[in-house]
Order: sequence, then C-alpha cells, then structure tokens
Amino acid sequence: MTDHEDHDRDSYSRYNRRRTAALVTLAAIMIVSAITTLKLDVGSIPIPDIVRILIDRDNPANDASDVILIWNLYLPRIACGILAGFGLGIAGTVMQCVLRNPLGSPYTLGISNAAAFGAALGIVLGGGAIVGQSSASVSFTNPYFITICAFLWSMIATGVIIALVKLTTVSAETMVLAGVAISSIFSAGISALQYIFNDTALSMIVFWQFGSLGKAGWEELTIVAAVVLIASAFFIWKRWDFNALESGAEVAQSLGIDVQSLRLVSLLLSALVTSVIVSFMGVIAFIGLLGPHMIRLAMGNDHRYLLPGSMLLGAIILLISDCVGQTLLPFVLPVGIITSFLGGPLFLYLLVKGYRRKGATA
Repeated sequence: MTDHEDHDRDSYSRYNRRRTAALVTLAAIMIVSAITTLKLDVGSIPIPDIVRILIDRDNPANDASDVILIWNLYLPRIACGILAGFGLGIAGTVMQCVLRNPLGSPYTLGISNAAAFGAALGIVLGGGAIVGQSSASVSFTNPYFITICAFLWSMIATGVIIALVKLTTVSAETMVLAGVAISSIFSAGISALQYIFNDTALSMIVFWQFGSLGKAGWEELTIVAAVVLIASAFFIWKRWDFNALESGAEVAQSLGIDVQSLRLVSLLLSALVTSVIVSFMGVIAFIGLLGPHMIRLAMGNDHRYLLPGSMLLGAIILLISDCVGQTLLPFVLPVGIITSFLGGPLFLYLLVKGYRRKGATA
C-alpha cells in the first residue's frame, strides 16, 4: 500500500469520525432540548421534584397534581415531538433518494394532505369525537379507524406518485407540481367535508389541519413508536442500497439491488409512517424537507449518517418549534404553523436553486 493510499484512508477515517461525532452531538442536543422544553412547560415545579417524579412517579413525596401534569401532559408531548421528528425526517430523506427528487417529502408530494383527508373522513364516518374545552381535551371513540383511513388515502397518493415515476419521465420540479395538485385535490375534499357535515365534525376537521404534539396519549404513542422504529430500522438496514441508488438506478442494478422493489417498499413504509403521524398529530409540514437538507449540507449524501442525522434533527426542530409555540410566544401557536414558517422559505430556495442549476447546464 502506497503512502498516498494510507493518507486517503486516514483522511476518510477522520471524516467518518467527525460525522459520528456530529451524530452524537445531535443526540445530545435533542436530549437537552427535551429537558429544556420539559422545564419550561412545568414552570414553577422545582428541578429536584421533576427528577424524582421522572424516576419514581409513585413516590409518596410527589405532589399528585405535578405527577399528572408531567406524566399525562408534558412527557407525551415531548415523546410526540421526538417520534414525529424521527418519522418525518427519515421519511423525507428516503423519498428524496428513491424518487431522485431533492424537493420530495411527505408534505410537498401531497401524502400528508391525503392522510389528513383520510383522517377527516374517518372522523365523520365513524371515528367519533368527544370535544372538550380545548384541543388537549379532545378524544376519539375509534382512533384506530381514523388511522386506517389515513393510511388508505395516503396509499392512494403514494400510488399516484409511483405511477408518475414509472410511466413518465417527470423532472423534480414537475413532481413537486404534481404534489401541489394532489394536495389541492385532498384539501378540496377536506373543505367539502367541512361544508357537508355538522359543527362537531367541522371543529374536529379544523383541529386536524393544525399539527399539534398535544393530541396523542401514551396508548397512541405506542403505535406511533412501533411504526416509526420498525420503518426506521428497515431504512437504516438498507442504507447501502440507498447509497448505491444515489449513483443512479443502473449502478444500483449492476450491484444486484432490486431497484423497483426497494422503491416500492420504501415509499409504502414512508407513507405508513406519515399516515400514522398525521392521524394522531395532524399535519406537520416540511420536517421531511428541513431536516434532510440541513444534514446533507453538513454530512453529505452518505445514508449511513444522513438517515440517523435527519431523524435527530427532525426531532430537534419539532421540540424547539413546539417550545416556541407553547411557551416563548405571548400566544399559543400550533407547531404545524411554525414548521410551515420555517419550511416555506427553504422550499422556495431549493426550487429556485434547482431551476438555476437547470438553466446553467442547458
């Protein structure tokens, strides 16, 4: 082995160590964000009491109302932020890879709105809602029916996307325009349901259109966790296949990868993750766009680091956005609105950048 090869190997090893250190740093930031959010939420509860309640909720020294606040209200909210950030972040990364589209994400391609329409349809057809004084007191008599409806309709949107990829040679920008059309169709469907059904259904559909981390309890979070973690494990297992696919379908096929099967399964799992998150938390926009592109700028396109990095950064963005909307503003703002404010400018930047690159190479 030559000195030049030794140098290249050492440089590559140092580069990988830096990326690993960056992932560890992101994980630490996520934990700090979760702890900070919890402290800001609980307000006047002393830190020793918070620690004791977290470690031993049945301790007689605990104040019963503090235990209820932390375990039934604040911790589920933080868990929602982490799981939704994980799921939407990795789903966006996978969709951008398998569709070869840097603008791809569950929201921009219309899958989130399709799932929202399915959830709304499930509410009016049989989900059953008990509406309290606020969104935090809303409960459903049949939440799993809502989840199934959300998944089925997200599958319809995914099927349209797969058909466009297989049957046409659409560009990345055209695919986004197709996503806009899909979103518009399902938004019209949601508006129709709002117009047709009664006031209770109307209020619940509006409730679903504002993404919030305060809608799911521990039982729902168990389902979200199972779906997100199983799908994420599959995606990380296929990380080398995604790396090969980044070089083109022909290169991936020459390496023995079943590209069509990989694309189909990846899109189906991404849609499943999105539909479950939407059915329990509402539409949370642009996390699948923000996280992957920020991580890609810092770490490159290697999916060994891009996938977990997108998950961690997605969770960080959601936790910080929810903290801002709930405690740092003079009014309460749903997290879905804040992520739209963040993601909208990035989406426009990526769209303009794509057209400039296309014009430069023409």
